[in-house]
Amino acid sequence: MKIKNKFFLRSPSFFALSLVAVSCASALPAAQAAEPFSYDSAWMLGDWNGTRSQLKEEGVDFQVNYTMESASNLAGGYHSSTTMRYSDQWAFGVDLDLEKLLGWNDTEFQMTITDRNGRNLSDDAISRNGTLSSVQEVYGRGQTWRLTQFWLRKHFFDNLVDVKAGRVTVGEDFDTIDSKFQNLAFGGGQAGNWRGDHWYNWPVSQWGGRVAVNITPDVFFQVGFYNQTPYNYDRGDGFRFEVSQTEGNLVPAEIVWHPTFGPDNLKGNYRLGGYYSSVRDQVYGSWRNGNTDTAHAYGGYVLAQQQLFAQPGGSDRGLTLTAQAVMNDHKTAKIDNYQSLTLVWKGLADARPEDEIGIGASRIHVNSSYSTMQRRENRSNGAYYDSNPAWIPIQHGSEYDYEVYYNIHATNWLQVRPNLQYVVAPGAENGVKNALVGGISANLSF
Repeated sequence: MKIKNKFFLRSPSFFALSLVAVSCASALPAAQAAEPFSYDSAWMLGDWNGTRSQLKEEGVDFQVNYTMESASNLAGGYHSSTTMRYSDQWAFGVDLDLEKLLGWNDTEFQMTITDRNGRNLSDDAISRNGTLSSVQEVYGRGQTWRLTQFWLRKHFFDNLVDVKAGRVTVGEDFDTIDSKFQNLAFGGGQAGNWRGDHWYNWPVSQWGGRVAVNITPDVFFQVGFYNQTPYNYDRGDGFRFEVSQTEGNLVPAEIVWHPTFGPDNLKGNYRLGGYYSSVRDQVYGSWRNGNTDTAHAYGGYVLAQQQLFAQPGGSDRGLTLTAQAVMNDHKTAKIDNYQSLTLVWKGLADARPEDEIGIGASRIHVNSSYSTMQRRENRSNGAYYDSNPAWIPIQHGSEYDYEVYYNIHATNWLQVRPNLQYVVAPGAENGVKNALVGGISANLSF
């Protein structure tokens, strides 16, 4: 599928500057909050003279969202020349409250179609084979149209049991947090980022679902079941839904605790989970002349997110700490472990209560068995130096990613985030310089 919006892709800096200009103009006081381009409207195109709010009240909620991310290597990386790349995503969705529409008690339907476009700086300039993370998280999983969500959700037994099934993404329910970081290493669904051959995050969907059981008002347990076929991921197969050629199934399980602490009701999000895949994968350490043993994939993860304190003027203002870690099996996973730590302060200045600043650091480690396999492949091919076309760059040790951003809440429908990233040992490859990356991202709700 050819990339659309060629003018924007060729002129990302012009588009980014245009967004900033629009944000400044739209931040001016508006005569009517629900009018198009007004600051207080939730949608750039306004409330359609009240029609949109009325539809939402009656159970029909439309979503049209746009995300853009641009990045430029200011210094370092595999290519010394400065390069800018631009990527984006459109999401068209509708959420239906079927209790209001059809009288089906506690039932919801969601459909979302996505379209991703653009190019990725991580692949083009920072590392020979791409970094382990990505400096433009919205780029991943193929630049194509997909049916990302098509599911039905229902509560049973007075909200004791919550069931969701259809075309779903694993990361929308498991290992989940909200994040405004542009680097992939700091968002939600990290278990899927480092086991992406089985655990598919947004926008790739699978036939499957999950069952959640509420143990207490603050604690629930959930288990999922997701079918795996080669069509789930393939570009151009975003609307191909058969379950033929099933390779196996992914089964994640997770226990979640959502506490609140103190008189300020400081919110927490704690998740402990694991997964198992019935698909058989190659065992890297057994590689001999192109042949390997096979084994099933499994792993675990922990997520701890806690608001540390609140500021006057809003319960969501204050400092939030997030720590994440993933451990994958040593036989079949390219990335065997990952850790990250982030701090986000929302409403630091009273004059800008909706703005926030974030800082994060992560470590992504390559399985030593995978590195050994690469060395054996090079010896088998007679490739001992990188000047040989058959040479495979050895990935060994860890890549470290750092980011700091400032999120400008320009309007209720537009947020703009300049950011600065630093990638140490890009791709975990020897001889590749550390990269300093400048970026800007934005979210618009139409």
